[in-house]
Amino acid sequence: MRTFALQLNGARQSTRIDNVVSFVGEDASGRFGLRAGHERFMTPLVFGLARYRPADSEWRYLALPGALLYFAGHELVINARRYIEDTDYHRISRALTEQLLKEEEVLVGLKQNLRQLEEAMLKQLLNIEQGR
Repeated sequence: MRTFALQLNGARQSTRIDNVVSFVGEDASGRFGLRAGHERFMTPLVFGLARYRPADSEWRYLALPGALLYFAGHELVINARRYIEDTDYHRISRALTEQLLKEEEVLVGLKQNLRQLEEAMLKQLLNIEQGR
């Protein structure tokens, strides 16, 4: 059976898994699968769950808050801010809901704060320009 290596890179952790048989993920166009020998491929993964299966083990799940996937040769590289890995679908689904969604909410809040700051600065610049 042909296999490939999976390299997971997060901001605080990194894992390499050899002898992976299959990977299933999702991008903006929908779900897709990769096996050894696939053509070179790059895509941004959407927020959610992906899974892979090592040759000598059961499916393992990855909770990802979005990521960049790159497959070339015999290696699949996934770069994400963070990822959680588990063999239990229900446990990782809860972790995704609880932990990663909270992080995304914080990021949304930060973006809103930046937008408000930009608007306030623009108003001040307009007031200065108008001599007020």
